[in-house]
Order: sequence, then structure tokens, then C-alpha cells
Amino acid sequence: MDTRIATLLASWEIAPEIRHFIFAVESERELSFLPGQFVSFTDEIDGKAITRAYSIASLPEGNRFELCLNLVKDGRFSPKLFAMRPGDSVPMKGPLGTFTLSDPSKESLHIAVGTGIAPIRGLLLEARRVGAAPSTLIYGARYEHGLLYRDEFEAMEREAGTDRFRFHPTLTRPAESWKGATGRVQEHLEKALEGKNGVNVYICGMKEMVNSVRAWLKERGMDRKQIHYEKYD
Repeated sequence: MDTRIATLLASWEIAPEIRHFIFAVESERELSFLPGQFVSFTDEIDGKAITRAYSIASLPEGNRFELCLNLVKDGRFSPKLFAMRPGDSVPMKGPLGTFTLSDPSKESLHIAVGTGIAPIRGLLLEARRVGAAPSTLIYGARYEHGLLYRDEFEAMEREAGTDRFRFHPTLTRPAESWKGATGRVQEHLEKALEGKNGVNVYICGMKEMVNSVRAWLKERGMDRKQIHYEKYD
């Protein structure tokens, strides 16, 4: 696959050490991708070629795409991206990947923690765009400020109605002022799936969470074709 150049248009902090990025591939009029796919950035850092994959957090819009990234202080690539200013660029391949909306006619359950919300955001925006079957998002974070795009998901729930879209945030380290759900996302699966069959499940986040949720779903008897996932180390 040919290497193209992604140019940063803007970025801003959405939580401590987490930023939302907007890039453009200026050599293209239209950047074709399916929501949920990823791009692969490559650059030479300290004399070595380093490649990292990042999930797209948006719908296609012209030649633009959006990312949601956390800063890994001792990482090789994220400090470079966080130091970029509008107009700076980075070599890119893609978009690639198969973590995409499988069948919009089937009800869906989306499960994410942390920046695992990035491709899930794209899937939910696509589901809204095409008028897909009802969907639920279980989104976990340690602290309330870690619920990325919270206002957006709450607005989606208000606009669609809870019979079409339900946003279920949960915290593992809530403040006393928190009135919502608590505990890990795994603790809320039973209620979300109660009495439902044929649901497509989309999972994204750290490997331990993804593996745990997949195992629970398989024990429940869910067909592996209904389980879609992307996991980060």
C-alpha cells in the first residue's frame, strides 16, 4: 500500500493527557474508509523506523479523519504526535481494518474503555447516519473526566430516545458526587443483553478487558460471528 502524508489541521485536549486530532490527506479529494478502521503512521524516530496503528474516531468527510489518542510518556510515537502543530505532517498508510459495522439491521451493543471509544464513536455515528437498529453503549473509565465524548453521547441519547440509543457510562473510581453506574463494564453485560438474541457486539479497549468480555459472551452461548473486537496492548 502506498504511503501518503497526513497533515495536522487541529488538535485539542479532551481529558488529561488525551487529545482529539483532525488530520487531512491533502493529496486526496476524498479519503475513502469505513468507520471503525485505522490508519498506520510511520516515521523515523531516533534513527529507527517506528510504526503505530491508530483507530479512526470519525465518519468520512472529504479528505479528513479524526483520532483520539492518549499520551504515553515513555512511548516512541505518541509524544511526537502530541508535539505536532497545525501544518505538521506524518507519513501514513491506510485506512485499513475490518472492525466495521457488520449489519445495521441488527441491534448492537458497544463496549469500550478509555480511548477504545475511538472506533466505537465512528461506528455509532455511522449507525445514526444510516438509521440502524437500536444500539447501546457501555463505556467504562476510572474517573468521570475520562468519559470521552460524554456530552456527545448524552446528546445522541436525548435526540434518538432511549428506545433507539442508550448510553451507559460506568466508573471504577467514582467521586462521591457521581450518581451513575459503577464497576467494570463486564458487570453490566447481563442487564444489557437480558432477553436479547441476535445482537451484534462490538468491543474495543485494553486486551484484558476485551478477552474477558469475549469469554463471557462465549460462555453465554453467543455465536463468535456476532462478536467483533479490536484490542490494544
